[in-house]
Amino acid sequence: MDFKKVRKGIIGFLSWFGLTACSAVVSIMPARFLYGFANGVSFLAYRFAAKQKRIALESLNFAFGQEKTPFEREQITRDCFTFMAKSAVELMFLFDKPLILKKRVTLVGKENLDKALANNCGVILVSAHFGNFPLLLGRLAVEGYAAGGIMKPMHDARVEKIFLEKRDKFGVKTIYSQPRNACVNQTIQALRNNELVFIPIDQNFGTGGVFVNFFGRKAATAAGPVIFAQRTGAALLPCFIVRQPDDTHKIIFEPALSLEEGKDAGDTILINIQKLTDIIEAYIRKYPAEWGWIHRRWKSQPS
Repeated sequence: MDFKKVRKGIIGFLSWFGLTACSAVVSIMPARFLYGFANGVSFLAYRFAAKQKRIALESLNFAFGQEKTPFEREQITRDCFTFMAKSAVELMFLFDKPLILKKRVTLVGKENLDKALANNCGVILVSAHFGNFPLLLGRLAVEGYAAGGIMKPMHDARVEKIFLEKRDKFGVKTIYSQPRNACVNQTIQALRNNELVFIPIDQNFGTGGVFVNFFGRKAATAAGPVIFAQRTGAALLPCFIVRQPDDTHKIIFEPALSLEEGKDAGDTILINIQKLTDIIEAYIRKYPAEWGWIHRRWKSQPS
């Protein structure tokens, strides 16, 4: 018997069951109890998810080293777990309530987005697994924008189906990262239709990307946004969703990034991906608990 496969199946079932149960509870829960429930989920996750907690603390040590004390790094980890739990219950609660969603998530720098769309070549929303980023796409769809995102499907098909149905209900287009050719073709078509395509570039990309500096360390990073911009003329628009003290959100649209030409095609990609990564790092430094530290960002290194 393949015990590893069995264990993976059990974990997948428990994830699906837990998500389904929480979704049912949240759907009938008064809004005033929403974040208290999230805090309870966060407390349990922080206590029992030992592996994820260890990865988060290791990642924070890589990023900040002596800049932050062990106590500060542990506090960021606790807050990160809390924010992830809040984001999960918000998705279950708000994705069925577009009017409430529109009220709780405001747009800042919308003129930058509209200016970029005016070129009729599409807009690449360059971002990260930062804040409640799925809520960002839902909010843009409620506003009337044709929006979608490149996403990696979750390991468990049942869990993925739940979130896919929620995205479909809002009209958020899902472009799966695999198979690669389909992902490229769908992304180019969406941009040629003058749509918004959300592309996070903050996770380890193995040997397929470029290595840029991220918190002073080399990190393998997807080059897709720059390549798509070169092929389609789409604007590169950094954007982030930031949680406020009262648990409302602001989506911030930075000015579009002008592509800087390097000495050759590879250098052009490297220069501009570094620029985008610097913007992401600046947001993480300002709002460290908003980022997903449980990911091994620096796993791949140049040979």
